[in-house]
Amino acid sequence: MGKSYGDVCLNEGGTIFDITNLNHIIDFDEKNGIIKCEAGITLDKILEFVVPKGWFLPVTPGTKFITLGGAVANDVHGKNHHTAGTFGSHVTEIELLRSDNITYKCTKNENRELFCATIGGLGLTGLIKSVEFGLIPIETPFMYVENIKFDNLDAFFDLNEESEKLFPYTVSWVDCTTKGKKMGRGIYMRGRHATKSEVNKSFEMKEGAIPFPIEARFINNFTVKTFNKLYYSKQLSKISTQIVPFEPYFYPLDMINGWEKAYGKNGFLQHQFVLPYDNCKKNMQQIFEIIVNSGMSSFLTVLKSFGDAKSPGMLSFPKKGITLAIDYRMEGNKTLELLNKIDKLVSKNNGRLYPGKDARMSREHFHQFYPNFGEFQSYKDSNFSSSFYRRIK
Repeated sequence: MGKSYGDVCLNEGGTIFDITNLNHIIDFDEKNGIIKCEAGITLDKILEFVVPKGWFLPVTPGTKFITLGGAVANDVHGKNHHTAGTFGSHVTEIELLRSDNITYKCTKNENRELFCATIGGLGLTGLIKSVEFGLIPIETPFMYVENIKFDNLDAFFDLNEESEKLFPYTVSWVDCTTKGKKMGRGIYMRGRHATKSEVNKSFEMKEGAIPFPIEARFINNFTVKTFNKLYYSKQLSKISTQIVPFEPYFYPLDMINGWEKAYGKNGFLQHQFVLPYDNCKKNMQQIFEIIVNSGMSSFLTVLKSFGDAKSPGMLSFPKKGITLAIDYRMEGNKTLELLNKIDKLVSKNNGRLYPGKDARMSREHFHQFYPNFGEFQSYKDSNFSSSFYRRIK
């Protein structure tokens, strides 16, 4: 579907499988919320089918236009990791076709090692043909959302600790251009699925795309700083409460036409890492200072928490702590040098980077971040490779 930010789905000089024709729902247990689909189906098609029946994805990333197989191979996470873990935590069965032309049924009890290697395995264990997973029940297709302004990183940590106990979904937009006492200010968005009694029946779902705020040729530190200031200030009250359709809460970028083109012909790099809670506030503050002082500002800076739910995936990214994801306009060595500096701090403080969004992580760091890689190699299909794999193996 072309939604990957890195090179885990690329295979320079090799073959890439297109499985978008494997896009059917195989079976659905509506009573228990168990669904089995071919791996090429996209999350939006699954949502179109299950939401009217009172079910929802157990975990969803920031776009619904990815394949089910991609969700498993990258063991995607969402705004509810502190309550639900990763997508792979809800998978009950994978059908995996390997280069020996045998299709393996993989579950927690059957071919367990292949099951664990395939979840978060970056497509290297074989071709995922189908996936069975559990859904969660919902009463309505709407979300109850509280948007809360916070003044700085300290306020984020306090608000996050409170919100994790009260809401299943939490995420923050952060202004990465401010210094001093306002550094790390932002808007905290916490939500849950709305009940029937909360939904105003006269509420209409608004459709249509939102234009990107600034044309590519005008993106610079000044315009980003101005936009971030306006975005932060547009919410006049400290707390805003609303009932909204699930799409703008979970998939805001899906509603923006051509947002990925806004960074110009050189594109952008997304950089996502997680830091454990030990000294997290101090370490995150140090990283924010580096970002702010670099002048490499961004509209899209997301801060959220990971819980302690352990994924079955051998190479799963999340660990308990705080994760920061930023889109950087690609400015050559200036961008790469900044990210290398951040990588060193992440490495020093026992964090790690997300392979699913990576295009330049070093081999040394990958092996440090993912100590199970040696075990994973035993279950990798020897005839499957990728540009990412050859870079870090």
